[in-house]
Order: sequence, then C-alpha cells, then structure tokens
Amino acid sequence: MYDFVVVGAGPAGSRFARGVAGAGYDVVAFEQGTVGEPLACSGHVSTDIWDFVPDSAHDRLFQNEIYGARFHTGGPESQPHCFFKDDVVSNVIDRVELDRTLADAAREAGATVREGHTVVDLSEYRDHVEVTVRGSDETKTVRARMVAGCDGPKSRVRHAVGLPEPDELLHGVLGFDEEPDGEEFVDVHLTVPRFFAWRIPRGEAGVEYGLAMPPGNDVSARFERFTQEYGVETDRRCSGLIPIGPPESVTTGRVFLIGDAAGHNKPFTGGGILYGMTAADCAVSHVDPKNPATLGEYETAWRDELAGDIRLGHLLRQAYSAPERIQEAGMELFEGEIGVHMDRPTTLFSTEQLRTMLPR
Repeated sequence: MYDFVVVGAGPAGSRFARGVAGAGYDVVAFEQGTVGEPLACSGHVSTDIWDFVPDSAHDRLFQNEIYGARFHTGGPESQPHCFFKDDVVSNVIDRVELDRTLADAAREAGATVREGHTVVDLSEYRDHVEVTVRGSDETKTVRARMVAGCDGPKSRVRHAVGLPEPDELLHGVLGFDEEPDGEEFVDVHLTVPRFFAWRIPRGEAGVEYGLAMPPGNDVSARFERFTQEYGVETDRRCSGLIPIGPPESVTTGRVFLIGDAAGHNKPFTGGGILYGMTAADCAVSHVDPKNPATLGEYETAWRDELAGDIRLGHLLRQAYSAPERIQEAGMELFEGEIGVHMDRPTTLFSTEQLRTMLPR
C-alpha cells in the first residue's frame, strides 16, 4: 500500500509528490495523458517560480523578462495606463516544459510518475483509499493511506468524495503568434465581461494572446475579435477552465485537494501555478498519511498562507466590471512605478508600494 496516491502531475501534483518522496514516503502520481499536454495555461509567472524548480532548468524554461503592464479600457489603439518597476516584475516561461521539469524533479526525489493512467473511480474507507486506474493495457485498483487530488478544475477526485465545487469556472482561450517579440511590457484589456484579455511577448518564442470569461459567452468569437484588433492570426490555439474559489473545504477523512482542484488560484488573474505549489508545500509540511487529523492542519496552513491574498483578489476582480470612468480613475491613482508583487495583492498596502505613491 502506498502512503500517497497523487492524481494529476501538473505543477501542484508534481511539487507535492517531490516533497513527500523526499521526506521518505512511498508515493505514486498518475497523469491521464502526457505530462504538460495539452497546454491550457499561460506561461506568465512571477520571478518566484525559480524558487520551485532546479537551478539547472532556468535556461530551458526562460523566454522573456517583463518589467510592467499596460492596462487598456479599450482596444490596442486606446490610451493605456502603465504600471512598472525598475526591476523585473515577472518572467515568461515555457509552460509545457515547466510541467515536465517538475515531474522529472519528483521522479528524481523518488516518486513514481505514471503517464497515460486515468483515475476512473475512488472509494474512501476508514483506514485507506482505493483508487481504480485505467492504463493503456489494464485497469487495476491501487490502495493508499491518502489521496491527493491534483487533477484540475473538473476534478474527478473532488466529485468522487463529494467535496464542494469552486465558486466559479471561467472559460479561457489562448493562441500564439510565432513572430518574435522581446518587448518588456504585457498588455491587459478590460474589454470582456467580468475578466480581461491579454497580450504577452514571449521573446524568440513569439507572442501569446488570450482572454477568459464566464461560461455562456461566445469565447471563441470574442477571441477572434481581440486578435483581429491586433491584426494577427494565431495558431496552436488551446482552451481550458479556470476555477475561481476556493470552496469552504478541500479535505475529507483521507482525501485532500491541491491546486486547480482546490481553487488555489488568483481570482484577479486566474493564475494558479504559484498558489498551487505553495499549497503543495503546506501539505508536505503538515500531512502525515498515518494520521488523518493532520489534514486539518493542512487546511489551516494553506489558508493562513493564501486566503488573505485570495480575498483581496476577489475585490480587485470586481473592478473589471466597474464603469469605465471608475476604472480610469482607479488606474490613474496607482499609475506609474509600483511596489506590488504580482502574486500578492496584499502588497498594495506594503511600505514599498506606499513609497512609490509619495511625491518626488
């Protein structure tokens, strides 16, 4: 019997598998397809990403440095509000290669990572969990003391044990233009319902265009209009769901959720890579597979770490739906040099941010 079965080998799942394997636990992670594929997430991340990957992976993952953002209430020709730092704010990385790197790190730590294995059922008992896994040539049942559900926005693990759904699921679309662009600013357009559209320069890798909206909107048509405004035709288009939450609980007796499955995302950007891996580290530090009571410690730990930023992120997102004159006034207030960390909206109240707002 394994100590842990991890369902899903994305960033959160691989990070957790790496951590508990390094702590001496027997862990297996199942990924239903090939790790990193299909792409369904942007590669624009804070520089904190380098704290989570081996140093040797930097050159393989890195694509571009970003120093700020231009916010628009209209299309590409509208007058933007610019926010920037003198230092690098964020990086653009190879998103597929990130997943592969993290899975390889889990393997090197001693975890078993099995691609092409789909978890189709799960049963939770007093002293163990049974997971039914379908591979290319057989279906088998695996037993573990605990199961970590890291299987994305439509988590089968979450459904199987009856944990609550995220508050909301957005529909995101990405497309890519192969023309190299080493510009140092991203563009954000507050022109879609209740969220935004974006343009991210990826250096020699080209440009990423994307947007997200609540279900019920014609996302594909909106994306076509957005890219036409920029005068580009994108290829390698992909889409995915973005959970906005998190729910009131992400644990049961012997099952717990991490990452997109738990709604560990930034409500104001939809990004979940750093939040998911941060929650994974909380699980590594607190969860003992022989002691189900430690799942309560995990719930407390990740909420202590992330809940404040998530709550403020919900408030920031409400501004996306404000009347344009209020959006303009708010951006004029903060425009210019900033001291905010892109993953931590609570830094809006930091000494560094306040210093940038003082007259010079």
